[in-house]
Amino acid sequence: MPSKAACPGRPEAAAQQPSAPGGGTLGGQPLNMDKDLALHGGSLPTDTCPGLEKSPGVPLNIPAKMSSEGPQAKAETFTPKPPSRPKLERALSLDEKGWRRRRLQTSHEDLAARRGNSPAGGSLQGQAPGSPVHTCSPPGLSTSLQEIPTTRRASGCARGSPTSWSNCISGMVSSSPDLLPRGGALAGGTPRLAGLLPSRLPPAIDWNTASDSLRMAHRVDADHADYKLRLQARLCGAHSGLGPGRPPSPLACNDCSLRSAKSSFSLLAPIRTKDVRSRSYLEGSLLASGALMGADELARYFPDRSVALFVATWNMQGQKEPPPNLDELLLPAEADYAQDLYVVGVQEGCSDRREWETRLQETLGPHYVMLSSAAHGALHMSVLIRRDLVWFCSEVESSTVTTRIVSQIKTKGALGVSFTFFGTSFLFITSHFTSGDGKVGDRLLDYSKTVQGLALPKNVPDTCPYRSDPADVTTRFDGVFWFGDFNFRLGAGRVAVEAILRQDPGASVPALLQLDQLTREMQKGSVFRGFQEPDIHFLPSYKFDVGKDAYDTTSKQRTPSYTDRVLYRSRHKGDICPLKYSSCPGIKTSDHRPVYGLFRVKVRPGRDNIPLAAGKFDRELYLIGIKRRISKEMQRQRALKTQHSSAVCTVS
Repeated sequence: MPSKAACPGRPEAAAQQPSAPGGGTLGGQPLNMDKDLALHGGSLPTDTCPGLEKSPGVPLNIPAKMSSEGPQAKAETFTPKPPSRPKLERALSLDEKGWRRRRLQTSHEDLAARRGNSPAGGSLQGQAPGSPVHTCSPPGLSTSLQEIPTTRRASGCARGSPTSWSNCISGMVSSSPDLLPRGGALAGGTPRLAGLLPSRLPPAIDWNTASDSLRMAHRVDADHADYKLRLQARLCGAHSGLGPGRPPSPLACNDCSLRSAKSSFSLLAPIRTKDVRSRSYLEGSLLASGALMGADELARYFPDRSVALFVATWNMQGQKEPPPNLDELLLPAEADYAQDLYVVGVQEGCSDRREWETRLQETLGPHYVMLSSAAHGALHMSVLIRRDLVWFCSEVESSTVTTRIVSQIKTKGALGVSFTFFGTSFLFITSHFTSGDGKVGDRLLDYSKTVQGLALPKNVPDTCPYRSDPADVTTRFDGVFWFGDFNFRLGAGRVAVEAILRQDPGASVPALLQLDQLTREMQKGSVFRGFQEPDIHFLPSYKFDVGKDAYDTTSKQRTPSYTDRVLYRSRHKGDICPLKYSSCPGIKTSDHRPVYGLFRVKVRPGRDNIPLAAGKFDRELYLIGIKRRISKEMQRQRALKTQHSSAVCTVS
């Protein structure tokens, strides 16, 4: 609330107070002027107060304690004492930085005083333009911050009244809290108010004067005649489309500048105008400032420059319907957070490919979009990415290889999908090699056909062409993930493998891996050269009875084996870090168990002059997945409601 502090030198102020026999008042209490004159050497204070701080001989007795028994009460003299500290608890608890940021403008910066009724809009009544701030200090008053008495609004400060000193101080403190820096030193290096108290009395002040310099932060004086014009100018400058009926814009606050509109009402990062002018989405350069695939944008989304990747493979055994719930596969319990990129490859997939893609979209929800999907006979691969990151991908390219002699039957072969994310190129290959316990040579041949036959990349440039081999597709990309049903078996009989499986799982897995055909061939360097595999800590994923946890109990008695694998290769050492490698024993709709891996992959900044996907994704699939997700949730809610309403309470 504005405080109208009257100051000496104003004849109207004295007329507002009811006169007392003594000739003065203090808040409605009568004063005995004869006694007051005697206390001060028989003279009234003049208009000026010269040398108040330099006159230690001035008496310290001030008629401040009045009796309230009646109009003829006598004043009692006393020496002022500093109040106790708890009285300033509110002032001492204020934010010191808030006090220090305040600044009083000089008198020539104030607006011309205008008359009018001012509502309680947060403005403070200041001084008239062109008049400096003045006050008067009583002689010998100790003005340490800790000794300032509790502030109260001055009711009057008539010329010649001995109470003018205390009232001026009270009015000044209540009107200008900025003069009280808590615990900070003033210009002279002492935390005292004496330096802020000029030695001259202020002139008369018009009550309708509103000072711009005393305007509080984030508030506007409505008593100014140009208030509406200034407010409209702010709003029009920030949002020209705002009409008079709309709420005030946050841009109209603070310092009336567009610089204060730094997305205070949005979670989006602000974009500077000069960045928009200089930014080019057609020709970017590596590490260029403002490039879409550049270092600034990469650091904004990935401060550690690593992306979370999920890779899974599953031989679905040609089932017609996928399992009703894929949470165990796509959202494993070991991961606290969902991944940034999901790549799922299946062999002998279900006949309804669109239904499988819908299940994937439904499981991951609206936070993810289908970046690409490709198929080659019974092979299928889906790539889903967080919708925030779809803008940083290049065009997605794919290629296929058929390894079976009868090429019309596309059950064996390979499917490759590649794209560039920021400046890192990825290649994902899902394969189904030749089956059979003793057909290791055929599987090695399938591998050779694949690395030579996949024609990737096509239009997207190679990020490091001088390190690429034309005869090996896996050397043309920064990160390669090869996963699928490789059909490499355990080189031992069924009886020997079952004997190992009956041991403790901690000891059985290393013993089984010593019999693994793929591990042996990789150690020889005859297959998957340059590839690595995360440590295996799960039981063989093949071959189970459908719907059961028992390995093959049919007459064929196939040997349990690690046929389903996830391998990776990095062009730069240490760019790919495996976090989790496991299977899904809860999904039993096939004779294979799904196998998945969680990885952290280092991403580098790239160039804008590559074929960009420009946010392209399967929009129709996205909408279908959301609708199905909502409908299933509504069905679940109705089932719960029906279950609660069907409960019957009987009283015997």
